[in-house]
Amino acid sequence: MSYQHIDVEPLTPTIGAVVQGVDLKEPVPDSVFAEIERAWMEHLVLFFRDQAITPEQHLAFGRRFGELHVHPAAPYANGNPELMQIHADAESTRVNGEGWHSDVSADEEPPMASLLHLHRVPSCGGDTCWSNMYAAYAALSPAMQAFLDPLTAQHVADYTGFYGDHPQQRASPQAVHPVVRTHPETKRKALYVNAGFTTRIVELSPRESRGVLDALFDHVRDVNFQCRFRWQANSLALWDNRCTQHMAVWDYYPETRSGIRVTVKGDRPFH
Repeated sequence: MSYQHIDVEPLTPTIGAVVQGVDLKEPVPDSVFAEIERAWMEHLVLFFRDQAITPEQHLAFGRRFGELHVHPAAPYANGNPELMQIHADAESTRVNGEGWHSDVSADEEPPMASLLHLHRVPSCGGDTCWSNMYAAYAALSPAMQAFLDPLTAQHVADYTGFYGDHPQQRASPQAVHPVVRTHPETKRKALYVNAGFTTRIVELSPRESRGVLDALFDHVRDVNFQCRFRWQANSLALWDNRCTQHMAVWDYYPETRSGIRVTVKGDRPFH
């Protein structure tokens, strides 16, 4: 696929691409933004390096995709709940996103997009991995696809104690979503259960549900569906929560990794 205004270099054939030729400190022209959206739909995760943007510029770019989402419980920067803090250092006992998940899938209307900008990175390590849920679904047998297609699953978020004494913005959410969702823009089917938030398949017995979910959680870890991004200071990643999962690798303790995430509201998943 050719682009007139940006350069797009795929990270893997399956998922992820590095975008060059855009400066996010400046308002993005409509023609350039249209190509970014097209590349995003094709590659699912886009990476922009050397973007020394302010929080206000970060918010402005996020708002190009839609109304912004507020995390239920996470600390935030500059007194603005739309600026979610991502931070780990020598004092941390856990980190954001260290298991495979889709951001806040327990919301009734889960976020469609996340934009993470890291200001400080460790000397090595601290990568993030993403997995393509279109590919995960397509790799299932036709019989398994037919079995999963009509099913729904419970998603629950319990942030009790996760962020220390920081008060929650709202009560820990829970929702029921399709096990397989249809992407509202591409119309492609994607697996939509994740180990971070999905607790059971509604139509199955608890034992059946546990067996099926464990198999699916293992399935999405297949490296053939994945890319892995090595962060640099002032890199920004944009990913589609409707068709990807991701995991932050915490292999850099006691070093510091810090940044801000802006998240875009989505709609209710459908079959």
